[in-house]
Order: sequence, then structure tokens, then C-alpha cells
Amino acid sequence: MLKSKSFDEKPSLTTLVSTQQLPIIDLAHMGTEEVPVKSVVNRVANQLHRALSERGLAVLVNHGIPEEKLNTAWKYLDTFCELPADTKDVYLRKRDGVNHGYVKPGHEKFDGEKKELRHAFNICMLSGASLPEDPLPGFRDHIADLTKDFKNLSSLLLQALAVALELPMNYFLEKHSHMLSGTNENETTLRLLYYPPVYEDDNKCELVKGNVSYQYQKCASNQLNLESLTDKNDMDEGDNDKDDATGLGKHRGFTRCGAHCDYGTFTLLAQDSEGGLECKLPQTERWQRVGHLPGSILINTGELLSMWTDNKYPALPHRVVVPDDVYCRTKGRHSMAFFCHPDNSTVIAPIDSKVLHPIDSEEDLQKKKKKKNILMTAYQVVQNKFKQTYGA
Repeated sequence: MLKSKSFDEKPSLTTLVSTQQLPIIDLAHMGTEEVPVKSVVNRVANQLHRALSERGLAVLVNHGIPEEKLNTAWKYLDTFCELPADTKDVYLRKRDGVNHGYVKPGHEKFDGEKKELRHAFNICMLSGASLPEDPLPGFRDHIADLTKDFKNLSSLLLQALAVALELPMNYFLEKHSHMLSGTNENETTLRLLYYPPVYEDDNKCELVKGNVSYQYQKCASNQLNLESLTDKNDMDEGDNDKDDATGLGKHRGFTRCGAHCDYGTFTLLAQDSEGGLECKLPQTERWQRVGHLPGSILINTGELLSMWTDNKYPALPHRVVVPDDVYCRTKGRHSMAFFCHPDNSTVIAPIDSKVLHPIDSEEDLQKKKKKKNILMTAYQVVQNKFKQTYGA
């Protein structure tokens, strides 16, 4: 007799992590930006080069960012989400080209189509009234400390990438000198994310604001009805058909995060659980679950690094779906993304590197010449992307 599956029974999911299809890079003993351990940096450089060229992402362990710091930041985000609406509205992201601030569920469309079911707080500056320090005492100091950790880790990885491409070790560091400096000269962002659990009952889906991690679970009593977020213009004919990106039907018009590639150099992603992250590996058209290795951080290639390397490090398409299985769908998911961007004035053009172009044919040389005639700065590339995501 077959045993029925419990609602709370955690499923055994096949993921890229569980099937060991992603390279794991150990960052222990790399040193600091000022005093890197060159032998370890060389080893990490070789591993990064292979991982980003073949997979577009890798799993980083012993990265030096304590898990307790991440959990504390997520608890701050949970508390922020429970604040009165008029308090949260004070910190909303403005449509003025600055990416800083709170983004409500349903206000982003990364794939240009589906509204996204998540709370997000973009952190691009650390001073003044830009952070909710009054309602969340201690938030500013904690985030400043956490962003310092991410900047230090990014600096080491930028050095390793330069070594991988046989460039001067400071090549990328010099182009990322203003990360989160408060000078408006760089679009680097720390993004706190919370994906609430989604329940489906009698064909009426409700978004319940709660939160969960391995250490704790807390659910608030207030609920958000998806119908209140739905734009009737988003409704399509045949909206009872199941949608493979949400598992909740086309008429819902929602996902956790639409399919996209990140805009910057690379992204560092921490997450507290398996919650629907999927990607398309290079040379494939199939969406695959990424999975979760506790204590690790993912690194994936962004579009600017792909442009720099003439697509030798391809940008990774990814999305976060509402999982098909009940267990994952009805558990909240936290994540934290550090989007590492070059300084705004940096001109993005293919790098001359023997590693990237060992032997250039005449045709290749002509293609490179045409690309160099179309110059864009990092700021121009990213602002174009923001317009697509948030609207004009």
C-alpha cells in the first residue's frame, strides 16, 4: 500500500547542487584585498575561469561571511515587512534613476510580463535617512558591517578574475573603486529579499506574509490577497491553463522572480532554503533547479562581465518560480544578493586578453573593431535595464 505524502514532508528534489553539477570553490586562506595569498588566488582564479566559462555560476564555501550576520539581516527585513504601510512607504524606491529603497510585491517585472511576489529592499547608500533606522534600531550599523564583508569578498574575487584573464591583479579593482561609497558613482547594490509562502485553496490563491529559515519560523496574521495586486489588463484568454513558471495558472500573472540575467559584473547570492531558484546553463535551453548548500554563497556572471569577456563568461539566465511541490511553495524564502557593479564612468568594451582571444582571425578582429566603436558606460547599460524592469 502506497504511503500518502504529508503536507509538511520535505520533498527530495533533484537539483544542480544535489547532483554535484556545480563546481564548489573553497575560498579559505585567500587573505585580504591588501594582502592576498597569491597561491590561493591563483588556484581560485583557475577554478573561477572554468566555472564561469562552462557553467556561468559556482558555489563558494569558506567565504568569510558569518551566517548569523545574514540571519540577522533577514530578521530586520521581516520586521520591516510587518511595519504599517505608511511607514514602509517612506522608504519606497523612487523612479528617479536611483535604485535604492523598498519595493512592494507586484511592482517589478523582470521578464517584462509577470508581477513578482516578493518584498525587496535595495541598499545603494548607507547614510542619512535612506535606511529605516528609526523603526529598526541598529539596522544601519548591521548593514554597514555586512556590506563591508561583501565588498571585501568581491574585491578578492575581482583580483582572482583578473589573474584568470592574465591581466594585472588590480585591473578590475580599479574599475570597482566606488562600490557602496555613497558618492553616486557606482550602482553596486545589496538587495534583501523575502518571498512569502503561497497557498492555493479552491482556485483562490492568497499571499500570506510569514517567514521561515532553518533557525526559526514566524507567521503574521495579516494576509495579502493576490486579487488586490492583479491588473485586469494582465489577464489573458485561456487563463485557466497551467503556467510552467508559477504552477498556479496563467490568470494569476505572477511569479517569484521573472527570467532575466543580472546586469553587473557578477552577483553573490545567499539564501536560507530551497525556494524555486532555477537557471539555464550555457549551451542549454532547459530550466534546472539550482538547489541550496547551507552556508554557501553562489556567484553568477552578469551581463557587463559577459560584455567585457566577449561572452566567454556568459551571463546566466535565471528565475525564481513558485515551486510545484506543496512543501516548498508553502514555506517562505529569504535571499540576499550583492550585485557587484563597475564604476558608472567605466567604458564597457571587450578586453584584449590572450586567454579570451589566443588567436584572432581577420573576421574576429573586424568584429572586435565594430564593438569598440559602439561604446557604452556601465551607467548607461544599467539604467537601460532599470527602465525595462520598473518602467519609464
